[in-house]
Amino acid sequence: GEDWSGLVVALSPPPLPSRSLVLCSALLGMLPLLHSHGLQSDPVMASEPPHHYPAVISGNEPGDITAAPLGVSQEISPLPNHSSPGHAKNRKAFPVLGIDYTHVRIPFEISLWILLACLMKLGFHVIPSVSSIVPESCLLIVVGLLVGGLIKGVGESPPILRSDIFFLFLLPPIILDAGYFLPLRQFTENLGTILIFAVVGTLWNAFFLGGLMYAVCQISGTGLNDIGLLANLLFGSIISAVDPVAVLAVFEEIHINELLHILVFGESLLNDAVTVVLYHLFEEFANFEQVTVTDIILGFLSFFVVSLGGVFVGVIYGVIAAFTSRFTSHIRVIEPLFVFLYSYMAYLSAELFHLSGIMALIASGVVMRPYVEANISHKSHTTIKYFLKMWSSVSETLIFIFLGVSTVAGRHYWNWTFIISTLIFCLIARVLGVLGLTWFINKFRIVKLTPKDQFIIAYGGLRGAIAFSLGYLLDYEHFGMRDMFLTAIITVIFFTVFVQGMTIRPLVDLLAVKKKQETKRSINEEIHTQFLDHLLTGIEDICGHYGHHHWKDKLNRFNKKYVKKCLIAGERSKEPQLIAFYHKMEMKQAIELVESGGLGKIPSAISTVSMQNINPKALPVKRILPALSKDKEEEIRKILRNNLQKTRQRLRSYNRHTLVADPYEEAWNQMLLRRQKARQLEQKINNYLTVPAHKLDSPTMSRARIGSDPLAYEPKSDSGNLPIITVDPASPQSPESVDLVNEELKGTSCLPPSPEEDEEGLVMRVKDPSSPGTDDVFTPGAGDSPSNQRIMRCLSDPGPQPEPEEGEPFIPKGK
Repeated sequence: GEDWSGLVVALSPPPLPSRSLVLCSALLGMLPLLHSHGLQSDPVMASEPPHHYPAVISGNEPGDITAAPLGVSQEISPLPNHSSPGHAKNRKAFPVLGIDYTHVRIPFEISLWILLACLMKLGFHVIPSVSSIVPESCLLIVVGLLVGGLIKGVGESPPILRSDIFFLFLLPPIILDAGYFLPLRQFTENLGTILIFAVVGTLWNAFFLGGLMYAVCQISGTGLNDIGLLANLLFGSIISAVDPVAVLAVFEEIHINELLHILVFGESLLNDAVTVVLYHLFEEFANFEQVTVTDIILGFLSFFVVSLGGVFVGVIYGVIAAFTSRFTSHIRVIEPLFVFLYSYMAYLSAELFHLSGIMALIASGVVMRPYVEANISHKSHTTIKYFLKMWSSVSETLIFIFLGVSTVAGRHYWNWTFIISTLIFCLIARVLGVLGLTWFINKFRIVKLTPKDQFIIAYGGLRGAIAFSLGYLLDYEHFGMRDMFLTAIITVIFFTVFVQGMTIRPLVDLLAVKKKQETKRSINEEIHTQFLDHLLTGIEDICGHYGHHHWKDKLNRFNKKYVKKCLIAGERSKEPQLIAFYHKMEMKQAIELVESGGLGKIPSAISTVSMQNINPKALPVKRILPALSKDKEEEIRKILRNNLQKTRQRLRSYNRHTLVADPYEEAWNQMLLRRQKARQLEQKINNYLTVPAHKLDSPTMSRARIGSDPLAYEPKSDSGNLPIITVDPASPQSPESVDLVNEELKGTSCLPPSPEEDEEGLVMRVKDPSSPGTDDVFTPGAGDSPSNQRIMRCLSDPGPQPEPEEGEPFIPKGK
């Protein structure tokens, strides 16, 4: 009816040219929206309200339509009018087929970049000769430089690594992968050292570098006099932080030992809070006319707010993710999705309030992992593991490629003085910071950091894409030297990645630094680890010292008593840690056995772990304990109260660093030494015989002396109570190997020796002269029988002194 007539009138050529121009331009403005929504020329669609389109109806007349912007209408071809023969559209051979690159341009180019990154990563590992010499990050940057130069060579503008793309899409997968699979035991044992390097070391690098660069800018003739102190401090805070992406890329290839890896990588993770605070602080101060003391104090407090706030946000999301995974037993497909979504929400929530997003991601991953893995299936765990590894690997590859492309595409301003000074001062600040902090840390560490470790820590301070993205965020209005800052940042990144990254592997081999040992954990190792933890906790409790193991034990008890019951479903919340580890190893071994094809060699049996969530075990019947009466229980309590030691009330808190020297300790030590020497002298006197001991001879000389005159000294014939020792002088054995015979009395008829004989001891007798022509040494005489032979060495050598027993005290009792 009237709608169709109005539309026909609108499409017919109007008498007024201005009205026709307005109508055509309005319809042309509607055409892109029709194409984008897939709309067709349908009467029903034509009668819908016009507010869905760029052109709106205005005025009192039904055909009065306002035009859409001319910029939109000029890009579209004129609307075909079948009524006029001059505007007929060319027919295509196949009406459906066509080329519309603008429709798929963005996802198509993203897919091409990811495909290029994966192919480059594959190619580097296919050619082992290249990947063994040059790190993968260096090769990816070179590929980015080549691709950027190629794009610029054909007259197109290469893409630049935008900061929002980097911080919101590329960085979170890498940090989540590192936080979720963080070696928690090594991280907590070295947390103090990591925090000192991350906080104090980053502050030292930022202020040292910023102050020296400000001094360089004040030198006349450099052309840098207009750069103020705040701008240099901001630049120092950007370039001072160690980059986790670059550290991961290099340290995972050289397989450094666990201690050095967790120190450098932990520093790169935790220094994000310091970098964020300093960056936003100096950026805000640049807008102030005057910075007061209150601003500085608030800036110092903001560090705790940013770091602890990020950790708090991550813990909240981690607990929520663990609690959600408790109810996913009936729909296993979406279990990995909860891990990714809650972690990403933690990162975005922290960035929303300018908190540390990296700290939030690490906290959420560390908190949720033990509870999520206890609730989800093994397939979901495998999905999470490999998807995180794949996602972080692709992000890391894209970051290094776009670093190279952005270097070609960006605007640069080269100043030799500023850039060379930045490079030199970065190296000096890193070395001095590591040496100074390690000297302080080694005073409190049991396992000291050796000079080799200090060198690797200082040499492994790599810079990366975080510094570039922070520099890219600078505003031209307040920082006119942004291009020069970016050029200096790229120079430092290239130097650390190429020079230090390529030479750290041969230096590790040259210095013989301990590398990581790929060993599988065993039940034996787990048992001994838990045993040592309990032992050290007991030692700290006996000493009255609240140390690391004491608080760890308290946290484990609280976790087992309350947290596990709320966040873990089923009977696994009550499962001991050792049993859980055994089930985990059993499942892993079964999977490896299936993958290796050895399943047919063993009898088939259903693992208890695989059926754990399906058929939970029945609880064992508790053993009935005999009930005690009240009087008996009170008697036992009284005995325990009277006999047990109250260590908490009796002992002071022990700390090996705060021990006070005892003024009487030296005197007691001297007294003990004098008493020990007196006791040893008394033992020597008791071991000596009456004849003074001669100087000890060597075994050869002793045998020769005994063989030359074996019967020079003889004991009294009636001293039957003395043991008889038989010696063969010509035997090659040592004089210590003798045979003791006739240790008992010769007979009962022997009279006991007189007191005078006891006091005299052994009596020396002169040997009878030998007959002429006989050999004094080898010719046996009348007294050469075994009963009459005596060892003369006992007269001059008292023999080995008895050593005091281990349990014998220095001071004998009763003295």
